[in-house]
Amino acid sequence: MAAVDDLQFEEFGDRATRATSLAASPDAATVSIEDPSDASKHQPGPPGRLGREEDDELLGNDDSDKAELLASQKKSSPFWTFEYYQTFFDVDTYQVFDRIKGSLLPIPGKNFVRLYIRSNPDLYGPFWICATLVFAIAISGNLSNFLIHLGEKTYHYVPEFQKVSVAATVIYAYAWLVPLALWGFLMWRNSKVMNIVSYSFLEIVCVYGYSLFIYIPTAVLWIIPQRTVRWILVMIALGISGSVLAMTFWPAVREDNRRVALATLVTILLLHVLLSVGCLFSHV
Repeated sequence: MAAVDDLQFEEFGDRATRATSLAASPDAATVSIEDPSDASKHQPGPPGRLGREEDDELLGNDDSDKAELLASQKKSSPFWTFEYYQTFFDVDTYQVFDRIKGSLLPIPGKNFVRLYIRSNPDLYGPFWICATLVFAIAISGNLSNFLIHLGEKTYHYVPEFQKVSVAATVIYAYAWLVPLALWGFLMWRNSKVMNIVSYSFLEIVCVYGYSLFIYIPTAVLWIIPQRTVRWILVMIALGISGSVLAMTFWPAVREDNRRVALATLVTILLLHVLLSVGCLFSHV
């Protein structure tokens, strides 16, 4: 009967009471029921599990990564809202100066879009470059005429404000309509030739906008009343900006038919020449 009494179950309030009972009857057999969470802590994990847990703590698991990625993504806004267009001007001063420097010093074999634009295409730089160029042409044109006729008794200086509207119309039309036509042409050719490099419309506008920066100091130097100097300046500006366009868009068309590729590149450069000559003649 003593053995039966030793095997009976007893309820213990806490661990201290359990320890006292065990000390009183050391031969008694007890059944210990632990909390599942406590038991899982004592169970050895599979080999390599500890290392994975440490990596998860350092690197984060997949769920946390996805949550952070979704939280960091920008919500797309409708095109009629201000927030939609605000993203096109989200660029800092360093990026603008870096792209201007890239347009002034084109590197052979380097794609201007992939090197400067593709990470964050913007409209801030192209818009202000075109606006500055418009006023530079208009102001330098008026000053040039004033200096040429300075000292003539019959000459009466009258500001030519129409040069601002003419220059603005030509430059902004060129900076927007030509990229639009080129983008549509590249998309059409891309549907026929799969290897053609595709640029977005915003990237093409960026290339054309930043390529016009060289004409700002050129237009300021057009104040010099010597036709030969003006032509030399416009040829230098044309060579630099034309190189940016040629090295950017040639990779986009070189996989196309040879004649189509050459005709496209010649058309791009020809339109750029017409803009340069037109700006020079509108300056006079």
